[in-house]
Amino acid sequence: MDDSNIITELGQVSVADAGTAFRGWLRGEVRHLIADLMAEEVTALCGVAHYPRSGSDCRRWGSTRSGVRIDGERQELSRPRVRRASGDRSEELHLASYEAVRHADDLRDSILRAVAAGVSSRDQSELYPSAKPSRSAVSRLWVVEGRKRVEELRDRDLAAEAFFALLLDGIALSDDLTGIVALGITLDGRKQVLDFEIGAQESVEVCDALLGRMVGRGLAFAGPPLVVLDGSKALRNSALRHFPTATVQRCLVHKERNIKRCLSRRYHGELNRLFGRLRNVEGEGPAREVLGELHGFLDKHSRKAVESLAEVGDELISLHRLGAPSTLHTTLLSTNCIENPFRNVRAKIGRVKRWRAETDQAERWLAYGLLTAEKGFRRIQGYRDIPLLLKALKWPPDVVEASLRSALGPTGRPYGDGQSSTTPQAQAGSEATCPPRTGQQPETEVQ
Repeated sequence: MDDSNIITELGQVSVADAGTAFRGWLRGEVRHLIADLMAEEVTALCGVAHYPRSGSDCRRWGSTRSGVRIDGERQELSRPRVRRASGDRSEELHLASYEAVRHADDLRDSILRAVAAGVSSRDQSELYPSAKPSRSAVSRLWVVEGRKRVEELRDRDLAAEAFFALLLDGIALSDDLTGIVALGITLDGRKQVLDFEIGAQESVEVCDALLGRMVGRGLAFAGPPLVVLDGSKALRNSALRHFPTATVQRCLVHKERNIKRCLSRRYHGELNRLFGRLRNVEGEGPAREVLGELHGFLDKHSRKAVESLAEVGDELISLHRLGAPSTLHTTLLSTNCIENPFRNVRAKIGRVKRWRAETDQAERWLAYGLLTAEKGFRRIQGYRDIPLLLKALKWPPDVVEASLRSALGPTGRPYGDGQSSTTPQAQAGSEATCPPRTGQQPETEVQ
């Protein structure tokens, strides 16, 4: 596209699309410029094509496809190859023009890795003294990379996966900035970050925006879903508005933590024991028996603690009422599936001292932290018993059968290889990739 064509095209598009069109044209021009520089270097070394330069020990050796990063995007081009005679042998000569472009690409990746590891933009010039990147250049580079992470997360097709559980929880970024994160669990037990929304607090409006966007991206359930929440009424009301048939399971960890605030420290040990029993028992009858003991214990020591326990109602034992296998309690009785990645996120964003709500800073950092934490996800503990839970939730028999086949069948393609994945599959590094052993004891879930 020549200069007149780009000017004409820019005049025909909206202001919002003009920047995208111009950057696309600019990347093409830079790609052609790199190709011309390599061609000139080859001509200087070997002479004009089909007319070798006399006295030169270099000769053309075809070409190969190579990639360079231009404006943050990888671009493919044809790289000419040159070989130099050295006695009875010949060796490939690396083109100086291509090495210069590739060095800039490597430097960019090194700077991004350093920022991700916690090196401030101020210290980048000491880390790379030969390049001396300025603070503003590092900041602009990180902004571009962060926006790509947001697009990567939100461009996923949620209809390509079959989920049965949805976990919602919030992470406080500052006093007036909170992120609500949604995580889904597939029929074969894989965990996947679905989306997030930034707001001033965990309000119904913020959660509605999050769930509405996910539904628009294809999030749907073949039967009544299981929704695991903390104590936020806003999250509960919004979740039931979008998924009226959902079964809500309140997080035992949050509730235990809230009750401890109302109870003297001398009684925390007994409280831990009772909540531990509640996590281990299976079925509604034993669960209600433990709840009765818990109520009687709290009634002797704190009226506020009794009110906190009464507030949650039967949603504290929703899984028990369904008769779900106790092997699933480790994962589904709490929001730890999100809380554990939150620890990784806080480790990554700990250096951020000032959150600017007027920009997309929070979205960029949260997307980066969540996608980094997702790389360490494994299948949930007890995933082979998911079909029993689906049956208790009254899911269609064919879906239950598909979940059973995915839990017991061969390993599928792991998520995250750049391709669209569909259930059933196994996630890389999960226990599904290893044959079960006789007498094998359940292992603690790895986050």
